[in-house]
Amino acid sequence: MINIPLDGQYKSDSLTVSNQLNVNCYVNIPQTQSFSQANLFGTAGITELSTTGVIRQVNRGSHVKAGKPYFLNGETLYRQDLNTINGVEVFTNVALGTIAGTGRVSMADNGTQLMVLIPGGNGYIINEAAGTVFQQITDGDFTANGTPQYVEFVDSFFVVTTDTKKFIKSDPNDGLAWNALDFGSAESDPDNIVSLIVNKNRLYIAGSETIEEFQNVGTGGFPFQRTGMFVPKGVFAPLSMINIGESFMWIGGGTNEEAAIWQLNGATAVKVSNTAIDSEIQKFSQTDISSAFAYSFSQNGQFFVGFTFPLLTIEYNIVTGKWNERRSQIVNSKGLTESIRWRANSLVTAYGRLMVFDSQDGRIGELKADIYTEYGRAIIRKFSTFTIFNDESSFSIPEIELTMESGVGNAVQPNPEIRLSLSKDAKKFNNPIARYVGSEGENDKRQIWARLGRFPRMCVCLFEFSDPCKFAVLRLGMRIKGGRPHG
Repeated sequence: MINIPLDGQYKSDSLTVSNQLNVNCYVNIPQTQSFSQANLFGTAGITELSTTGVIRQVNRGSHVKAGKPYFLNGETLYRQDLNTINGVEVFTNVALGTIAGTGRVSMADNGTQLMVLIPGGNGYIINEAAGTVFQQITDGDFTANGTPQYVEFVDSFFVVTTDTKKFIKSDPNDGLAWNALDFGSAESDPDNIVSLIVNKNRLYIAGSETIEEFQNVGTGGFPFQRTGMFVPKGVFAPLSMINIGESFMWIGGGTNEEAAIWQLNGATAVKVSNTAIDSEIQKFSQTDISSAFAYSFSQNGQFFVGFTFPLLTIEYNIVTGKWNERRSQIVNSKGLTESIRWRANSLVTAYGRLMVFDSQDGRIGELKADIYTEYGRAIIRKFSTFTIFNDESSFSIPEIELTMESGVGNAVQPNPEIRLSLSKDAKKFNNPIARYVGSEGENDKRQIWARLGRFPRMCVCLFEFSDPCKFAVLRLGMRIKGGRPHG
């Protein structure tokens, strides 16, 4: 029996080359000897913690200050409190103020003040400790060097980009006070500033074609000065800049380059997206790419960085270097079930939980590995093989065996099943054939498909699992008769 690799997402522009899907499952590489060099585990589900009670209230961003989550849903800014009443945890969403608009916002805090900035619009400060809970930034110097766009906090200063070549800083630890003379500029390249990020206490100012590094030198005047570090790759999506430990990632490219996903390695930009991911990104318009946002989280020893576009969410596993896609099932306004990009609009860690803020309504959820639905709705998991090809003659497949963790049935679904579809051209698949995974305690259940027919020159296997049960694929084996197929 031939072992078929389970190694992630690679869907080519030519499906005959590769139609390898990996939806709602991620590649795990065991650190000790296992069934195969790579396994597939199911992505985490979402369970509800609380709700704002407002239907179709879309999340526009979230942030944690002093251990508490703050989030903007619709036009209302909330703080989420947690109290224990009679031994029961109770989450309360406290409305703080109104922030007009529909687009995503940028947030940063100094431990006391939280700044919420609408790109191209107003800025707001929340400061419960000072008794002034919520107020708009009205200092005229805040807009003297251009229209504010995005905010970070570093070395006691709020730092804000503008729609020019200038970036500005606040007075020390006061996001309400600004000086028109407190500005820096990005001058290594003529591109305008697009975004910014703070990593290892260094400030990175990003343009459309370049990224420059600044540090606080502590001298008189404007304290942030260039270090000389210059990256010839710009940022195409301002909210795609995301920290990953001592580095960061973003969506962008250099002069005359199409969009891809990059990671800073020292002073060098390294491309982490493969050609198939690049092709998917480049199908979007420039406007859609610019609206993409990033998130990150760690779970079960894995570290994921996700990038969400209007119709697509892709995740990169830092640990394995493999990609997967995430999708959600919702009931749309017409009452029909619809598959969409992953419904999470932002994630934060607070109260010992990984919290998820929603793109569909006012619910706040918790992302948990032992939850197998999203708010009770099915998670449809799909994965397919590379194109198994025989350049000599046709071949037959007497048997396919998928080794899964069996006995995963539960009270909700006592007898889960997985379905196999086959394709002879990597485009059209036959009707699925189901095999049971095993009821609770039925730990020796095998998933075997026999006498699967003859294939002219190629074959692609597509598996689908949608039951609310644990999902773990340990090995995929195939018996071949005739020829010497390869990938």
